[in-house]
Amino acid sequence: MWEARAVEGRGAELLAWARAQELPAAPLRRETFRAPQDRVLVLTWWETAEGLGAELPELPEPAAELLTRPVHRWRFESVESAESSM
Repeated sequence: MWEARAVEGRGAELLAWARAQELPAAPLRRETFRAPQDRVLVLTWWETAEGLGAELPELPEPAAELLTRPVHRWRFESVESAESSM
């Protein structure tokens, strides 16, 4: 999971930047989200036998002048999945 907060008013620019970033390998799935306070979140799903310690491609840091703070990155490992019946 990759999350960044843009300088006020530059959320659309950060979103465009994140969407344009290509990874050296294709994840199983990639979703990009936006949130209040000019935040952008990118989730990627990978198939790996190594679990949380695996070496995986990550989005880079955008230009510092676009951000209010450094990018946050977290790794999660799926333990359960459920589909909605709606």
